[in-house]
Amino acid sequence: MSTDKNRATAAAILPLVGGPDNITSIAHCMTRLRISLRDRSLVQDEALRALPAVLGVVEDLGAPPSGSRGMYQIVLGPGTVARVTPEFEALVEEARSAFPAAPAAPATPSAPAAPAVPASTPATAHTITAEDLAAQGAALKEAQKARNATPFKLFLRRIANIFVPLIPALIGCGIIAGLNGLLTNLGWVPAVVPALAAIASGFMSLIAVFVGYHTAKEFGGTPILGGAVAAIIVFPGVAKIDAFGLEFKPGQGGVLGALAAALLAVYVEKWCRRWVPEALDVLVTPTLTVLISGLVTIFGLMYLAGEASAAIGTFANALLAGGGAFAGLVLGGLFLPLVMLGLHQALIPIHTTLIEQDGYTVLLPILAMAGAGQVGAAIAVYYRLPRNGSLRATIKSALPAGFLGVGEPLIYGVSLPLGRPFVTACIGGAAGGAFVGLFHQLGVAFGSTAIGPSGWALFPLLDGRSSAGITLAIYAGGLLVGYLAGFVATYFFGFTRRMLADLNTDPGPAPGTTTAAEAPPQERIPA
Repeated sequence: MSTDKNRATAAAILPLVGGPDNITSIAHCMTRLRISLRDRSLVQDEALRALPAVLGVVEDLGAPPSGSRGMYQIVLGPGTVARVTPEFEALVEEARSAFPAAPAAPATPSAPAAPAVPASTPATAHTITAEDLAAQGAALKEAQKARNATPFKLFLRRIANIFVPLIPALIGCGIIAGLNGLLTNLGWVPAVVPALAAIASGFMSLIAVFVGYHTAKEFGGTPILGGAVAAIIVFPGVAKIDAFGLEFKPGQGGVLGALAAALLAVYVEKWCRRWVPEALDVLVTPTLTVLISGLVTIFGLMYLAGEASAAIGTFANALLAGGGAFAGLVLGGLFLPLVMLGLHQALIPIHTTLIEQDGYTVLLPILAMAGAGQVGAAIAVYYRLPRNGSLRATIKSALPAGFLGVGEPLIYGVSLPLGRPFVTACIGGAAGGAFVGLFHQLGVAFGSTAIGPSGWALFPLLDGRSSAGITLAIYAGGLLVGYLAGFVATYFFGFTRRMLADLNTDPGPAPGTTTAAEAPPQERIPA
């Protein structure tokens, strides 16, 4: 995608989210542009979904209600989001510089969303289209939001926000680590191998510092102080410390220790800001923050976090070594609901901890099977509804992203509002997870050297105890099982007779309307 096209996409998005003054922060993950809003009611959801580059929109299910602050996520897909986000940030800054006092422009009221149409209602002259299902999916998200704005789930979301900015570096270093392993096994260009090892390992050796920095930033502290306290964990000199007869190792506690240390630093800093006189604040507050948090980190948090990290690694490996197919079935079957709720990113600290310990996370390839089940289910819906041109157009446009592990368009635009296909998609994920889990139990353990990608995009990041060929074959077999199980379960059990009667129709346009086939492409972009 050219720079001009990226900028055009950003320019089209900006007014639809309420303009530059409605935005308080901008970030992105693997697939989504994530923005914090002052006023949610200024966002034009349907107009955003209609943009050609937008695959869907996802509102944080734990966000505040409409009309107040909240996190809004626009699904652009891998690669695209990393190019559009800088252009979007530049446009926001340019607009603020040109009009520093301009208020956010009110959004033009859009047409009311189509009412949710339950699949069990009698067929009428109106065809149940992709737009109807998108409206029903939006209603389901609103209902979930009310049930998910709990303090615990909001806390998990904030933890996820700490790690999301680290994902690009994890992916890049993970792929380089895989390339380095391949060159080592083949005996090629041995002079380059040490350099690649340094490039791949440098970030991971200092990841605690980055985690500390972003933890303090997320929880309202001074980011550099959070990074300074977390740096203690990776400092080689901690090996010389003698505390209660315990031996310390650089990196002990890993990202969990860094997170806890930086979080403590935030609370110490806030306490100092309240009690330290302003004349002494610049000297006393940072000193006390680093000193108190550092001592607690060395003589408490490093040991506790180290034990917790070791326990996570032991449990994950034992779970798959002993549970095998059953553990994979449960993990693969339950992951899709977590994605639906946006809670899957709460697993990022666990994945990162496993990568620190073993070089890869054994959980991610199994959890990726949920996306395979979703793809298989969507293909079955496509073939079961040959007369519903609108829904079939949505599926065709969303499937490429689904194969690459971007499941939101298929979840919110197809399977979730239909109901039964969402359940059968979970069955497909469970079958693929069971397949991969079985091989773990048989001793062929493998995982991903980084987090973020899924589906076919995960192939370059796979590593394990066996040869690369065996590892790739097992993962590909798991995807195939997930596709087939999701397809079969949905084709035969994903619809009732009434659902087929309601959905598999195309009576033609009502007076004054346009059919899906006649509509311009931007009107058929999936929700």
